[in-house]
Amino acid sequence: VGYPLDTVKVHFGLTPYIFVTVYGFYKGMSMPVTTLSISSSVVFGTYRNVLQVFRQLRCTSADAPSAKIDIFLSGLAGGIAQVSIMSPADIVKVRLQCQTEPYLGSDPKAKPKYRGPVHCLFTIAREEGVLGLYKGASALALRDGPSFATYFLVYYTVCEWLSPDKYVQPEWKVVLFAGGLAGMCGWSIGTPMDVIKSRLQTNGMGKKHYRGFFHCIKESVRTEGPGVLFKGLGLNCIRAFPVNMAVFAMYELIIRFLRTES
Repeated sequence: VGYPLDTVKVHFGLTPYIFVTVYGFYKGMSMPVTTLSISSSVVFGTYRNVLQVFRQLRCTSADAPSAKIDIFLSGLAGGIAQVSIMSPADIVKVRLQCQTEPYLGSDPKAKPKYRGPVHCLFTIAREEGVLGLYKGASALALRDGPSFATYFLVYYTVCEWLSPDKYVQPEWKVVLFAGGLAGMCGWSIGTPMDVIKSRLQTNGMGKKHYRGFFHCIKESVRTEGPGVLFKGLGLNCIRAFPVNMAVFAMYELIIRFLRTES
């Protein structure tokens, strides 16, 4: 559901134009599909375990509402924890999404540099070293840490506001609305670092424009103005609502099923 708009978002954050075929909307999709379950498990698993640690430190019962600061810090930990897994997959995704040789090259017979996700992964590791797979990891951590902290906090808060009894699980319509809104708020926080991350990850595909993280921010703002940091925000929010409705609906479904079974 969300991947075509993600491709458009990456192009929009890097270039003033968008040029993709229907197939191009799904370029680089196989890598995130194979790693998504792992990264989601890391995020939600870290979130729930850190939250449980806070509960134990505060000596509160499992059914008692969590403190807002505990939810925020648990989400922050979950977002940062997934970077070690997400960074290699994310750079492969972005490189394949931005690979336009078959469409924009002056030579109609030009062949793309990367033949697929696995070839892209090994090519980056060979040409740029293993650390090349972690280009933009600092920006990714600065994106996902605050973004997931906001994400979980907004979801929990909206569910609390819209549920008359805080000790009863929220209705499904509340889960869907809170999940969609949480996704939009998370991306509102994360979009600036997402733009910088994508630029660092594609830096060197052609001409090398940036010397590092801070130079990328400085040059991007200097040449395109502060608004460059929010390129693609509208697309991110449009994409985030249905995607995170589905994410939290499935999350709540699995949690309720496991509680019933236990």
